Amino acid sequence: MVFEELGLGPDILKAVADAGYTDPTPIQAQAIPTVLQGHDVLGCAQTGTGKTASFTLPMIEVLSNGRARARMPRSLILTPTRELAAQISQNFTTYGKYHKLTMALLIGGVSTEEQQRRLSRGVDVLIATPGRLLDLFERGSLLLNDVKFLVIDEADRMLDMGFIPDVEKIVGLLPKTRQTMMFSATLFPEIHQLAGKFLLSPKEITVTPPATTAETVEEYLVKVSPRDKNKTLRFLLQHETIENALIFCNRKKDVDLLNRSLRRHMFSSATLHGDMAQSAREETLASFKTGEIKFLVATDVAGRGLDIQGLSHVFNFDVPIHAEDYVHRIGRTARAGKTGYAFMLATLAETKYITAITELIGHNISYRNVQDIKVQDSTEASKSESKTKTKPPQRRSQSNKTVSKSAHIERDESKNRPTDPIRNRPKNKPSIKKQEQSKTVRAPSEPSTIKPSQTTHPRAAGWGDHVPAFIQVRSRASN
Repeated sequence: MVFEELGLGPDILKAVADAGYTDPTPIQAQAIPTVLQGHDVLGCAQTGTGKTASFTLPMIEVLSNGRARARMPRSLILTPTRELAAQISQNFTTYGKYHKLTMALLIGGVSTEEQQRRLSRGVDVLIATPGRLLDLFERGSLLLNDVKFLVIDEADRMLDMGFIPDVEKIVGLLPKTRQTMMFSATLFPEIHQLAGKFLLSPKEITVTPPATTAETVEEYLVKVSPRDKNKTLRFLLQHETIENALIFCNRKKDVDLLNRSLRRHMFSSATLHGDMAQSAREETLASFKTGEIKFLVATDVAGRGLDIQGLSHVFNFDVPIHAEDYVHRIGRTARAGKTGYAFMLATLAETKYITAITELIGHNISYRNVQDIKVQDSTEASKSESKTKTKPPQRRSQSNKTVSKSAHIERDESKNRPTDPIRNRPKNKPSIKKQEQSKTVRAPSEPSTIKPSQTTHPRAAGWGDHVPAFIQVRSRASN
C-alpha cells in the first residue's frame, strides 16, 4: 500500500513525498482511513512506528476546510511531556507546509504571553500539556467549545504521570459532538476503561502485540555490582561503536551525578530532565541532534516523543521501575528499520524489575559477559600498585617536615638550657630516666663521707615518694 491509496489530498501527499516517505507504516495504513471516515480510534503500536503521522495527516486533511476563531481552537492534542508536544508540532509543520493552518504550542517552562497572543488570533491546531492548558483556560485565554478533534497521545504515560484527573477535567469542557482518538504504546485494562469514558464506539487498531520491542534492536543485560556501575558504563562507552547514545537514570539527582562523572572522564555528555528550563532543554536537544553532544543522560522525560535520527545506542544505567518504560526507552533507537543496541546495567537488587520486563516483552534479554572488564581493571590496578611501590617519594610529607624541624629546634635549645631547676624549667618534659637520675643526685657541698643512716630521711608532707633533691640537701644540712 502507498499513501495515494489512503484518501489524502494532493498537498499532503506532496508534503509526505518531500519528507522522503513513500509507504505508510501498518498503524498509518489502518488509522488514516478510519479517521477520515469520522470514527473514534483507539490505537496501539510500539514506539517508533509512526503513530504521530497516523492522526496528524487526516487532521490536516479535514481541518484544511474552515477557519479558526479567536481563542477557540478547532482541534486539541494532549501530550504528557513537553518534548512530545514539540515533536508533534514539528510533524504538523512538516506535513502541513502546503496548507495555511495555524498552530499553537502550550507547554510549561516558557512565558505565557506569546501563547496568549497566538490564542487571541485563533488557532486550528492546539498542542498542549494538561497543566498549562488548564492554567490558560482558568485565566480566560481560550475557550474549548469549538473543538472538533481530540487526540490523547501516550495515554499510558498520562496514566503513569497522574495526569488523568486533569484530562478528565479537560474532556468535560469539550463539546459532546467531537471525534476522539487515543493512542498508546501499551494497552492495559485501565486504558480500556479510559477509552470507555472518552471515546464513542471506537475502532481499536492494534498492529503489534502490546509492549513489544522492535525486531531491529539488539538487547543486552549486563550484571554489575553497584560499586562497578560507573566503571562498567565507561568501559562500554569506550569500546562500543557509538554514534550517539541516550543514557537513562530513574532519578533526576542521579542524572546530574552521572553526567559530572562522565565529564570528569572526558566524555561529551549533557543532561535532560524535568527540572530544567524549557529553553535549556531545547538547546540541549538541538546540540545532541546536531552531534555537538555525543551522550545525553536523561530521565524518562526523554523516553517519549524524542525522534532522533540515527540514534545508535540506549543505555539503561538504572533498570526502569515500570516495565513499560523499558519499551519506550529502547524505542528511541532502531527507528525506521535501522539497527540499534540497548544495554541494561542491572544489580542483584533489581532482579524483580528484570523479571517484570521479560514477562512484559515476552522474551529474555541476552546476557553480556563483562568478565573481561574485571580482568582489565584488575590488571590496571596491579600496574598502578606496582608503580606506587617502586616509585621513590619525591618529597617528604608535611608532618615529617614538622617533626624534623621541631627535633632540630629541640637540639639547638638543649645547648642553652638554664641551670635553675625551678624558675627556668625547660618546656620539654624530661624523660623518666632523667627523673630517676635526679632523685639520687648529690649536692656539691655534700661531704664525701656520709653514714648510711644519714642518707635515709623521713617523708616530706605533700611530696609523696618523690622528694626533690634540693629539699634533701637542706634537710641533711640542718641535721
